[in-house]
Amino acid sequence: MSVSVWVPAAKSVDVVLAESRTPMVQGRGGWWTAEGVQLNGTPYRFAIDGGEPLADPRSASQPEGVFGPSLHVDHSRFPWTARSWHAPPLRAAVIYELHIGTFTPEGTFDAAIGALEHLVRLGISHVEIMPVAEFSGTRGWGYDGVFLNAPHHAYGGPDGLKRFVDACHTRGLAVILDVVYNHFGPSGNVMPRFGPYVTDRHRTPWGPSVNLDGAGSDEVRRFFIDNAVMWLRDYRIDGLRLDAVHALIDQAALPFLEELAQDARALSAHLRRPVALIAESDLNDPRLVRDPLAGGMGLDAHWCDDFHHAVHALLTGETSGYYADFGRMAQLARAFQSGYVYQGEYAPSRGRRHGRPAGLSGHQLVACIQNHDQIGNRARGERLSQLVSMPKLRLGAALLFVAPHVPMLFMGEEWAARSPFLYFAGFDDPALADGVRNGRRDEFAAFGWKPEDVPDPMAAETFQSSKLRWDELRDHAHADMLAWYRKLILVRRAEPDLTDGRFDRVQVRFDEEQRWITVRRGRVLMAANLSGDARHIDVDGTVPSVVAASSGDFRIGECSIDLGADSVVILR
Repeated sequence: MSVSVWVPAAKSVDVVLAESRTPMVQGRGGWWTAEGVQLNGTPYRFAIDGGEPLADPRSASQPEGVFGPSLHVDHSRFPWTARSWHAPPLRAAVIYELHIGTFTPEGTFDAAIGALEHLVRLGISHVEIMPVAEFSGTRGWGYDGVFLNAPHHAYGGPDGLKRFVDACHTRGLAVILDVVYNHFGPSGNVMPRFGPYVTDRHRTPWGPSVNLDGAGSDEVRRFFIDNAVMWLRDYRIDGLRLDAVHALIDQAALPFLEELAQDARALSAHLRRPVALIAESDLNDPRLVRDPLAGGMGLDAHWCDDFHHAVHALLTGETSGYYADFGRMAQLARAFQSGYVYQGEYAPSRGRRHGRPAGLSGHQLVACIQNHDQIGNRARGERLSQLVSMPKLRLGAALLFVAPHVPMLFMGEEWAARSPFLYFAGFDDPALADGVRNGRRDEFAAFGWKPEDVPDPMAAETFQSSKLRWDELRDHAHADMLAWYRKLILVRRAEPDLTDGRFDRVQVRFDEEQRWITVRRGRVLMAANLSGDARHIDVDGTVPSVVAASSGDFRIGECSIDLGADSVVILR
């Protein structure tokens, strides 16, 4: 077989297998190739200009971690069983975000398979897993990956991920994978040794920017696009969630995201199955999902944080940080009727105008009331269940499933899990570990936190405490919350009006002072009381029959509804 690697500035490159070295031949565009090298089952590295051997930037497997050798993977050898699988469309999705390392006590792909029936019974359609590309250590969120083609060895490596995807498909679950293209991790990163993968021309919160528009950027862009294609083709992933695309600094005439979307569509046609690209963005910019002919990037959807912030601020009363921009019923109403809350208005926390008019469908916006960022970026990783009462949790869930957006849950949310989801890592480098630990403490010192009150992200117990406690489901209160989530998902599936993404068909009434809101979507009406007191709500027309109620504290009149504190009813 032939082996290739891109090293544009090298004078010589060798393939290193055990004690043998095979010189490579330089070709066009900075690519080096060696013919007749057998890599099957043999660990290998590359030596540049006679230097220390380095793992392959495109390594498919790192069984010994980021500092070990690479291993070739023959993707054609895996015995797939779900051969005729086609994912349901994103517009019909109920997404469930999970972290492989904390989803089960074992923290592996194979262990996660054992919990999939729970997701099926819940009514989930798409499982979104946080990044699994090889990162330093055995524990971490996954956003510090350095070998982007290699599923993490501690989770079960390439075959473990394939078994997980295959198991999802056999149970009717689509799989979305979170990928990180805006930076590389700080430990074990060999990319700059091989080529201009990063550049100091631009800066990001993580350091130098990925090189998407400078010299050598053609191959860098190809690297990331090939990575996306690999997940979708070789691992049969159904969609990708692109992390923080606002940090992709790209001044090229053909934006990287548009090029990626073009290749994804071409691959979808070749595979004869749908694939989806979902972007996380902090910009409230609808151009991400607009058609390129209309000046857009052509992605399928993006995370809409505005919905989360609007709900969170109202339920918790928090006003610090970006929550200072939220907290009014009018903002929740706007989220229901147009997706974005900020469409060019002044945002106090930013000190400037934010966003632009959307003009999108709810099918193009993924919304949630909890996700890994909004929980884990808190000092103590508190879930919403640790911040508000059970009635408020039920109310928040109803708001999510009645919204026109594509709904997403974070693992354990469905039973009001009490375990935190903290930021954790396991870097081998002591200096790096200290830097991360102290940086975390300094970050929250600005909010008045004492260093000793911020959990140590490097401590094993921080990771262990973030694991789901499945035994909570034996508790009556948690089981009731799970039943409520199942009910809401069933209602959403049963009512065509609730899966209609058209914002112009959403009718909203609210009272800012009384803190109630009604949302009418076709023949479905939701009435929600976000106040601590009972409320009388007049309703246009005769009130229909009750489909779901978060408590028994309500009374239906001829043209009115009386709702108890922090409660919601959904009517047909």
